[in-house]
Amino acid sequence: MSKGPGLFSDIGKKAKDLLTKDYITDQKFTVSTYSDAGLGLTSTALKKGGLSTGDVSVLYKYKNTLFDVKVDTESNISTTFTFTEILPSTKTIASFKVPDYSSGKLEVQYFHDHATLTTAVGMNQTPAIDVSATIGTPFITFGAEAGYDTTSGSFTKYTAGISVSKPDSCASIIMGDRGDSIKASYVHHLDKLKKSAAVAEITRRFSTNANTFTVGGLYAIDHLTVVKAKLNNHGRLGALLQHEVIPKSLLTISSEVDTKSLDKNPRFGLSLALKP
Repeated sequence: MSKGPGLFSDIGKKAKDLLTKDYITDQKFTVSTYSDAGLGLTSTALKKGGLSTGDVSVLYKYKNTLFDVKVDTESNISTTFTFTEILPSTKTIASFKVPDYSSGKLEVQYFHDHATLTTAVGMNQTPAIDVSATIGTPFITFGAEAGYDTTSGSFTKYTAGISVSKPDSCASIIMGDRGDSIKASYVHHLDKLKKSAAVAEITRRFSTNANTFTVGGLYAIDHLTVVKAKLNNHGRLGALLQHEVIPKSLLTISSEVDTKSLDKNPRFGLSLALKP
């Protein structure tokens, strides 16, 4: 693939991951195994409230092709095929779910040294069409995306964004919700290994004049343990501790509390991901 700008979905992704990734309020247990032949098997059990679910995923990589099949406890079968370099500088992704046959989607990504283009089309009689594009370099990227519903003949979304990256920081601005919201974020890494970072994000919705301001951070206690925390202007405080119990296997303990309603019980989450 090229060394040009990333996909439109990459704009603001670093800040989003720091503020949302691994924050859980459920109980999750995952076991993954991989073979030298390119075969991977992952089993997941999830308890959310009083409901327990699970799934088994099989991943197989052969040359430039990746096959991913997942079966869950509700008898849904999700299948994804990823083909790299069918045509030069492209990635093709086909996905569908059984028994929901109308959920099929075909996505083609094209990468250039100064631009990317992504087109996704639903595989049904009245498909939804999503198109996104970026131009620029790995350091500064301009992008836009749009969604079109062929049933109603109207646009379901249109979004524009810009991202500026440096070796130790990244800033982005996204105008979304068909022009009704704007989100600005900034991430600053505090060490050369990027194990510790600070993040700030502000979102304004024009139709309601509502603002949400969130700050957060990531700190590596040592090479096996990291802690994260976040707080927004509505009083939502989240924190987590993640420890590598054995190589590539992570234990995550997470909690969330409403500091403006301390009479409410805090929410806790626990995740154990084993990769023997």
